[in-house]
Amino acid sequence: MSTKTRIIQIGNSRGIRVPRALLEQAELPEEVELQAQPGRLIVRAARRPRAEWAQAARLMHERRHDGLLDEPTATQFDQDEWTW
Repeated sequence: MSTKTRIIQIGNSRGIRVPRALLEQAELPEEVELQAQPGRLIVRAARRPRAEWAQAARLMHERRHDGLLDEPTATQFDQDEWTW
């Protein structure tokens, strides 16, 4: 769906009114992010920090991509002082 609207004065700011049908089609949450590019404003759902980290970690584990990259190195403490 596409529609035209005007930029209007809202207090000391300027804004746009978004028709309900357009908002419903976009399925946006209450909090959104705005990004400006020449000739356009992009409105998208705000992402929460670390929103999908648990799922990404689960996938890494399933694919066995969560191992150490380097072999552990022993320290002076490990070699001289630590005992089991």
